[in-house]
Amino acid sequence: MDEHRHFLVHKPYGYLSQFVNNQTKRKNKKLLGELSAFPAGTMSIGRLDQNSEGLLLLTTNGKVSAKVRSKEVEKEYFVQLDGEINTLAIEQLKNGIQITANGELYQTMPCQVRKLQSAPVFPTARKTRDPRHGPTSWISITIREGKFRQVRKMTSAAGFPTLRLVRVRVGGVQLGNMKAGEVVEVTHFEGITSS
Repeated sequence: MDEHRHFLVHKPYGYLSQFVNNQTKRKNKKLLGELSAFPAGTMSIGRLDQNSEGLLLLTTNGKVSAKVRSKEVEKEYFVQLDGEINTLAIEQLKNGIQITANGELYQTMPCQVRKLQSAPVFPTARKTRDPRHGPTSWISITIREGKFRQVRKMTSAAGFPTLRLVRVRVGGVQLGNMKAGEVVEVTHFEGITSS
């Protein structure tokens, strides 16, 4: 029997993927620990930066964390882009594109990318860009790696900077209809750990 505890969180915009604030320059930042009374030892599996939203898995089990962060598990994002993305840029993203990681050039692995025909609905308190300031488009991008701010760097390198990024799936675990800030405790992560 797994005595560890596991949680799904819809991380809202503006929150840091951490529980303890040990840096004075971040004294006014919002932390995950404010969303629920998580047990001691809870860790986020991977991170979403402060400006990103969506599905975040939390666990007290370090082995599960290592598995999810490995290249075995897919992570899918819905990304709003500055501009109307074209076929050439989609192919560049699919085939792998050069970004910087840890101060060095890095070629991303091939991944799945498709244009979304309509904008997904994810309510947010954040102001999104007014359509009068230029067109935007949405894509789904599924990767198996996780360099720092990778998806944002990829879309920028393809000529379409990210305006909004929402993680919608990790392995078999879906964000679904969870509301921003919602926390759900689960017995296991679908398709990642056994029940």
